[in-house]
This record gives sequence, C-alpha cells and structure tokens, in this order.
Amino acid sequence: MTDNKIRTLIADDHSLMRQGLKQILEIEDDIEVVGLAADGEDAIAKCLELKPDIVLMDINMPNMNGIQALRRIRDMGLDIKIIMLTIHDDREYLFETVNIGAEGYVLKDAESSSLINAIRSVYEGDSYIHPSLASEFVKEYKKRGRGSAKELGKENLTRREYEVLTLIAEGLNNKEIAEKLFISEKTVKNHVSNILKKIGVSDRTQAAIYAFKHNIKKI
Repeated sequence: MTDNKIRTLIADDHSLMRQGLKQILEIEDDIEVVGLAADGEDAIAKCLELKPDIVLMDINMPNMNGIQALRRIRDMGLDIKIIMLTIHDDREYLFETVNIGAEGYVLKDAESSSLINAIRSVYEGDSYIHPSLASEFVKEYKKRGRGSAKELGKENLTRREYEVLTLIAEGLNNKEIAEKLFISEKTVKNHVSNILKKIGVSDRTQAAIYAFKHNIKKI
C-alpha cells in the first residue's frame, strides 16, 4: 500500500478542523495527507506545488472560498479530484459544486467512515454524494431540467446491467454490488462501464440521476 497511497490535500480555514481531519485520515494505510491549506488561494498554490490526488475543499473560506477555488482548479485543467466538505445540506450548493466539476460532496458532521469511503470512491473514478443528500440532488436536477439522458440506452441494457443500475441508484459501490449479486468486483466494473456507455453518461452520479429520471426500479 505504501507505494499507492491516496495523496490528499485538506483545505479548511479552521486549524482544528484541518488537524482533526489529518489525524483521522492518516490512521488509514492507503491515505497520505500531503498538505494543509487555510483558504482557496492557498489551496490552489498547494495543488500546483504538491499535485495531490484528492482535495478536501471547505466551501466557506476567506480570501477565496471553496467554490471559487474549485472553479479555478477546473479552469486550469489540473488533474485533481475535488471533494467538497461543508456544513451546508442546501441542495443549491450541492448542485452548483457538482455542476462545476466536484467529484464528491460530504457533510462535516458525517461519520469519519463516510469521508474515507468518499475519498476512496472518488480516487477510483466514481462520484460520491453523501447518501442523505442524494435525493436532494435528484430533486434539484429535475427542477432545473438539465441534462438529456439517451432514451435508447435504457432499452439496450441487459437484465444484469439493469439490475446493477438500480443498485448504483441506491448508492452502493462496486464491492457492495458484487456481494449483493454474488459476482466478482471485476465483473461489476465491466457492467458499470457498459451501462455508462449505453445510457450516454460519464459517471455514477449521472447514472443514478438517469435511473431516477427514468423510473428504473428493481426487477
């Protein structure tokens, strides 16, 4: 594991929060905290200097807030995944940050296991929205009427792919889906890849939205 640690940067304007998160994360064998930032400008500078895999980005920070920093990082084309860490359960914040390009959204009062799961999921290329906020995200998505999922894709799904899609919509990760369906995790990854192609979306969050929007339910 030592050669493949998830290099993580923590950006939060409260020193106690930064140090507390650092201690929580460094207990894990596969996560390494490579830097701490006190505001958005500092976070961008540290991203350029340290090139982390993941940034935990607080929304409310002085000088430059987390949303502004997220936008700048995306505009700069940096290959860094961003997880927004916030006290806000407002779906407006959630939708805005995901729309800009955040891969994850976790509440500060979540269990530490949720944050660790978010980091690992995002590192593996998945999106992560705190389970209690997933339905709020779908509501906001529907309200704004954005996105255009391909109707044809639904009809092209195999029975197993359809089943996997319903479990993605429930928020299960690949390992959990594999255990539930009694198949290998590698097989699940193949199914997920095929599903994304068939329904014309790029990640699991969009796949979950597709499932909700098209009323895809368990067989």
